[in-house]
Amino acid sequence: MLAAKQEALKTIDQLPDDADMDEIMYRLYVLDKIRKGQEAAEQGKTVTSEQLKREIEAW
Repeated sequence: MLAAKQEALKTIDQLPDDADMDEIMYRLYVLDKIRKGQEAAEQGKTVTSEQLKREIEAW
């Protein structure tokens, strides 16, 4: 996995030249959430679909 700064720069570089700050911030936010999700999955911090269904039904 790339270092966070490298991945952020790569993501920004792939945006069109006319991307505004909101688009840049959104892309970096999504990138951060994806990285955190991948890390959680690697650490086994996940729930099964059955567990999720039970949680949703409890709402």
